[in-house]
Amino acid sequence: MMRLAVIDLGTNTFHLLIVDLEGEDFSVVYREKTAVRIGKDGISEGFITDEARQRAIKALKRFREVIDIHEAEEVSATATSAIRNAKNGEELVAEILKTTGISVRIIDGLQEASYIYNGVKKALNIGSHPTLVMDIGGGSIEFIIGNQEKIFWKHSYEIGGQRLIDRFHASDPISKTEQKELLAYLKQELSSLRAIAVKYDVKTLIGSSGTFDTLSDIYCVKNGLEKDLSATEYPLDFEQFRTIVDEVISKTRAERLEIPGMIEMRVDMIVVAVILVQFVVEYLGITNMRVSSYALKEGVLLNAIEQIRSKSMK
Repeated sequence: MMRLAVIDLGTNTFHLLIVDLEGEDFSVVYREKTAVRIGKDGISEGFITDEARQRAIKALKRFREVIDIHEAEEVSATATSAIRNAKNGEELVAEILKTTGISVRIIDGLQEASYIYNGVKKALNIGSHPTLVMDIGGGSIEFIIGNQEKIFWKHSYEIGGQRLIDRFHASDPISKTEQKELLAYLKQELSSLRAIAVKYDVKTLIGSSGTFDTLSDIYCVKNGLEKDLSATEYPLDFEQFRTIVDEVISKTRAERLEIPGMIEMRVDMIVVAVILVQFVVEYLGITNMRVSSYALKEGVLLNAIEQIRSKSMK
């Protein structure tokens, strides 16, 4: 048995996952997520602020302590949009290594998309028909069209939640004008997505990561459902999704925090994120929605496991 730690340095949230490798599978020993928001106040200008850098180092020092307590033998850490696009991203990675001993690998958008797909198909059976997988990060959005066997198409768009907040969400609640401008922007930026979705006759959307987790949380509370946090697929009714979107968009930040199932970590990005999801649903003619509890970090984990097995076989 081997114990592994995976760290996902996202633009909004840092995740830590520690697992025991058991034969062909793994069991979760520890998981933690913390809102670091390294893209805040700098992502749209292409740099990481000193305040964000300090938050990142603090979070990773904490993760290092947890990893050591759990005696993980291997650590795989990846950084995505905010760090890969920041002028001082490499400097931050060097500082992380110096202060915590954690070596961070910066991955590009297509690699990120592949990891997300691998995480999702581990979590649930996508089926044989091409399906759209969508992951909304603070810096980028990944779209993958694939079935359970393979990827047909993938793309990473650098229009994640923090970037959209910076451009289109100054009012509280978001104004009609801001919504209109955001939708026009999404139609322009995602024009290539529609043609490819039509080509593969995509009707189902599988969402992964924080926004979809929160939508499922709200749905479960509204319907008196107890969410199984160990499940690999979370419930979300397609029709009720639209009602939740309307509620989220119409409220101020303080009012959104009062929505049962909402958490403070998601309360800022959730507005532009749900507008984005609803746009994709309507733009592509989606008729079914699923939520995967696995995302990027699980895909990174699966890749680390594969590499460890390859080494052991040599």
